Amino acid sequence: MTAVMEKIDHDNYDDEYIRSILRKVNAIAMAGASANWNRPSYFAMKYLQQKGYRVIPVNPKEAGKEILGEKVYASVSEIPVKVDMVDCFRNSDAIPPLADEAIKVGAKVLWMQLGVRNEAAAQKAETAGLSVVMNRCPKIEYGRLSREIGWMGVNTRVVSSKRQRRI
Repeated sequence: MTAVMEKIDHDNYDDEYIRSILRKVNAIAMAGASANWNRPSYFAMKYLQQKGYRVIPVNPKEAGKEILGEKVYASVSEIPVKVDMVDCFRNSDAIPPLADEAIKVGAKVLWMQLGVRNEAAAQKAETAGLSVVMNRCPKIEYGRLSREIGWMGVNTRVVSSKRQRRI
């Protein structure tokens, strides 16, 4: 845990804050992962796996099965390996117990997907020493910061004539 934490503006994340999170994470517990190939969590999981992250799906309805080659667990606490990040594909009301689990398992990051915000859970996680991101997608942020999505006409807020290092 960090004794003094810098106050994070959860409406405007600094690129270096997001980049540092993506660099320090290896294993991601994806709460709300779906086995349905056309759901956003499936796309995000597949993309993050292709970028070298281990993404472990968490979905009580699918527990014991596999999604994209990874065993599905009913809860974050049941995952037998250390996870660095809990990525939440759940609604805002479902975040407090996930924040508690992230703290309990010693995760470094609590990440809430697009449209998901829970200020109380964020504050609790930050007090416990976790980095918190709300209303963002790690797949989109990785693509934006590595300039992979720039060719699609997306404003990446990164302009350079030099080739950027990979995240």
